[in-house]
Parts: sequence; C-alpha cells; structure tokens
Amino acid sequence: MRFLILILGLVGVCLSGCAPEPTYYEVTGRLHTPYHIKFQYTESLEEEIDAQLDYFYHLFNAFDSTSVISRVNRGEPVEVDTLFQKVFNRAQEVAALTDGAYDITCAPLINLWGFGFKDGDTVTAAVIDSVRAFIGYEKVHLEGNRVVKADPRVILNMSSIADGTVCDMIAAMFESKGIQNYMVEFGGEMRVKGLNPSGEAWRLGITKPTDDSTGLNQELQQIIRFPMPRGMATSGNYRNFYVKDGKKYAHTIDPIEGCPVQRDILSATIVAADGMTADACATAFMVLGSERAKRFYERMKGIDYYIICADSTGQGFRVEYSPGFRQYLLENSVISRHEN
Repeated sequence: MRFLILILGLVGVCLSGCAPEPTYYEVTGRLHTPYHIKFQYTESLEEEIDAQLDYFYHLFNAFDSTSVISRVNRGEPVEVDTLFQKVFNRAQEVAALTDGAYDITCAPLINLWGFGFKDGDTVTAAVIDSVRAFIGYEKVHLEGNRVVKADPRVILNMSSIADGTVCDMIAAMFESKGIQNYMVEFGGEMRVKGLNPSGEAWRLGITKPTDDSTGLNQELQQIIRFPMPRGMATSGNYRNFYVKDGKKYAHTIDPIEGCPVQRDILSATIVAADGMTADACATAFMVLGSERAKRFYERMKGIDYYIICADSTGQGFRVEYSPGFRQYLLENSVISRHEN
C-alpha cells in the first residue's frame, strides 16, 4: 500500500507553455518495512520510485527464490551487476575492519536463533559450532562479476545493509534528474540532501532506547539536522528482540560467538556519505560494544557516531558521540551527552 501526497504548492503550466514549477511531493508505503520519501520536483515520480524498489528486491530479497541473492546462495552461475558488487564490497570492507564482527554470511545463525527465514532447532553449543563451520566473510569473494564461495553452504544475507542501500538507489535516481532537495527514509535508514518544505535543513530524531518491540514509543532523545547531504542509520536492540521461555533474545548476532549479544550500546546512530555505509556500520557498532566500536570508528574513515549506552547500574544510560557529530546536533535539543 502506498500513498502520494502533494504537500506544497500546485503543479501548473504557464499559459505561455513554460515548464511546471517544482513542488514537494511525499510518497509513503510499506513493503518489508515502512518507507517515507519527500522530494521537490515537477512530477510525482511514482513509476520511477516503484522501479527502484522492484530492482532492489530483485537483487537482495532472500525470501524470493528468483532473486539474484537467492541464486547466489544456491550456487547458481549467476552474474551480479555493479550495484550488487558495490554493496558486497562495502559489506566486506566493514567485515574486515571489524575482524568479522560484522558479517553478511551469518544468515544460518540468524535462522538458528529465529530471526531469519525459519525457526531453528533447539540451539546448543554443538549446533552453533556446526553452523559456524561455514560462516565467515573470508569464505566468499568476487571474481569478476561472480560471487565465489569457499564452501557451498555459505549463505549471504544483506539485511544489515539493505535498507540503507535502497535509500541510496532512490537518491541516485533523484540525482540523475537534478533533484536537489529530498529525504528518503526506509525502515529508519535515511538519505537526505538540501532543504525541507519549510526551506530549512532536514531534521531527524533519535528515539530514546526503551523496550518497545511495537515501535509505538517515539519519545525523542536527540534532534539532529543535516547541513550537507548525508546518509544516516540507527540500530538498537531495544525494539528488535523476541522472548522465548521467559528470556529476551536481542536481534544482534555476533558471528564469532555464534549467538545473540547485548553489549553496552543500546542504540547506535551512524552518519556517513551514503546510506549503505551508515547501515552496515550501525549494525557493527551494536555487535562490537562501545570500546571496540570506537576503535573501529578510527579505522573506518568518513563516518560519525552517536551512541546511547547503558550506564554502570544497568538502569540508566549515557550518550557519547564523535567530535564530527557535533555539527549535526540541534542546539537546545540535547538531553545528555559526553563527547569523545
């Protein structure tokens, strides 16, 4: 389901035959996650947006047996295009810089713990060890336009980078049309450029980390603004978990440990030049925890972070952010902070 709203002005044609005046459009809908798009242009671009969404699913939808990633996972001799290669290479870069804490081959572990395609068997140490035997970013690489796996059981899952990627795809389409003002939000991951309908820099909110798997709690911790084109992603276990036999399991899987982990980071927001980088890095931060994440930040150039961490009592939280993140903070909207 999708809705198109004309949110500012009327599209008209001058009597003399001049081009329509640009106006702001808003497109919303829901696929595997809600999406929300605003942009200034002379037409709604519904078909163009649909084409980008369709192509995104054609490449990365692991639930579709005909998608490119499903064919790769089955070991078929499929050629992958430059976009697939770009996303794959960025994921592998983040994996290498985190020493495997971020890993797009951990799909079997996601399935095992009940977050993926199907519910797994009873999880024991022996089962985890058997699955870890064919997990590891070093077990897969590109040769030309083909994905080569060291073990045929290796399965790719791009969910940790996918929402940022589709934001980039739509942003690239906007750029090809010369659109200067837009906001693309997909499942909480975003790409922004230019000004909002009020003529100001786009403003986005970071929600407080409270246990809420419904996503209904929208109380804000911090409002940020974007004086320049950027991608942003936020990851947090406080909304992504399930309860089994009275125990809460976080959705963040450590590929090395082979199980869900809850580090001291409750929420990680990353700002980068593009959405896919921000998306992958936000997931990496959740796996690493604050101290290791800050070391990763020093290695991963071009990103800034804003993290909300559990305090020493486990009842409250503290905020830390990189020096470069200060430029995005909206004055008088900071609840608490500690700059690193």
